[in-house]
Amino acid sequence: MTREELQNQIIAKKSLLCVGLDTDLTKIPSHLLKVEDPIFEFNKAIIDATAPYTVAYKPNIAFYEAYGVAGWNSLVKTINYLNSEYPKIFTIADAKRGDIGNTSKRYAKAFLDWQDFDSVTVAPYMGSDSVLPFLSLEKKWVILLALTSNDGSSDFQTQVLENGNMLFEEVLRKSKDWGNPDNMMYVVGATRADYLKKVRQIVPDSFLLIPGVGAQGGSLQEVMENGLSKQPNLLINSSRGIIYAGGDSQNFAEIAGEKAQELQKEMAIYL
Repeated sequence: MTREELQNQIIAKKSLLCVGLDTDLTKIPSHLLKVEDPIFEFNKAIIDATAPYTVAYKPNIAFYEAYGVAGWNSLVKTINYLNSEYPKIFTIADAKRGDIGNTSKRYAKAFLDWQDFDSVTVAPYMGSDSVLPFLSLEKKWVILLALTSNDGSSDFQTQVLENGNMLFEEVLRKSKDWGNPDNMMYVVGATRADYLKKVRQIVPDSFLLIPGVGAQGGSLQEVMENGLSKQPNLLINSSRGIIYAGGDSQNFAEIAGEKAQELQKEMAIYL
């Protein structure tokens, strides 16, 4: 998917919403556990209910790998369903891969070629040769981990270097040698909204994927005020706050759709 195609979806739906499909068999409605593939059936219902308000879906790959072959098959069915029924919606393989060149080429083939995701999240710690293989495919994206909101992020990401810059700032600057706003996005946690202005000074035109709004405590207002530039170049992810909003209810998908619509309406104010 091209940058223009993604931005057209954002404008048409007045939404920046990305729904995270972090599907956990211990949290989905119990009645689904009786069907042949409960993960896929849960995902399908969530997708159908939230698609009118959503511009991206982000399966967290670990939640599928945890169930072995069955989980992987559920993931494949999910991405195939998205690509066939909702081809205009952006897809993200939240895999956080990053390895030496030959290995990264295999990861790129697995997620961007064989499974045909539009993008994959990548960890930049090993440098350019771990990132560049993902950028070799046309109309595919790297979403680079830049500034995350987990407790341990300060162990490295916000350490001040000798030149006075923080490490995440150097990662952003260096990554501009590898990609551009048409093929590279950045992960910036919503609970780090105070740093968004710094991020925007370095990558003013790039898309940012912002996780952490909702259940993790990130403020949508702060994200929009500090991260949104003249172009609609944010994807704001919500996972648990949407997909598990219905608890064990038979109407879980309908409730998820209502939560997605609520977020979309809040976003539309800024678009």
